[in-house]
Amino acid sequence: MIETSAEYAENDALPRRHEVHTNGEEGCSGAADLPQAVQRKPLKHKSQAEWAYERLVLYIQSFEEQLDNEHEVAMGLAGGQVGVLRIEGMGFFDPDILTFYGSEPGGKRTQLIQHVSQLNVMLRAVPKEPEQANAQRIGFRLVQELDKA
Repeated sequence: MIETSAEYAENDALPRRHEVHTNGEEGCSGAADLPQAVQRKPLKHKSQAEWAYERLVLYIQSFEEQLDNEHEVAMGLAGGQVGVLRIEGMGFFDPDILTFYGSEPGGKRTQLIQHVSQLNVMLRAVPKEPEQANAQRIGFRLVQELDKA
């Protein structure tokens, strides 16, 4: 397919996502499918950290939509000690740092600070804390916060 220079520039600037799964489901979305908060600021005006943060928020929300009420989202950690962090908060520090806040399975408070060039996140379903009536959904809160920004 031949594109005009204007079409090429627009397609280069618009975010899109494409997925294929073993069960035959396919997903493809463009800028129109993104929340207004994500579309408000052009990509060229976002830092690497802000753009990575926004996309992670959408992935976390999508992952949580597949969970039952007995499970919450966590992320697997790699490095010196492999572990799991129950995601209780997330943020970014321009231009290139992402921060994850949470706790380990034993309840110890944990914070991961990561450069976007080293970003490698594995989302995991973990059982909710037994004393909680409902599973916590951080993805919903993160998307609400994008709308406020």
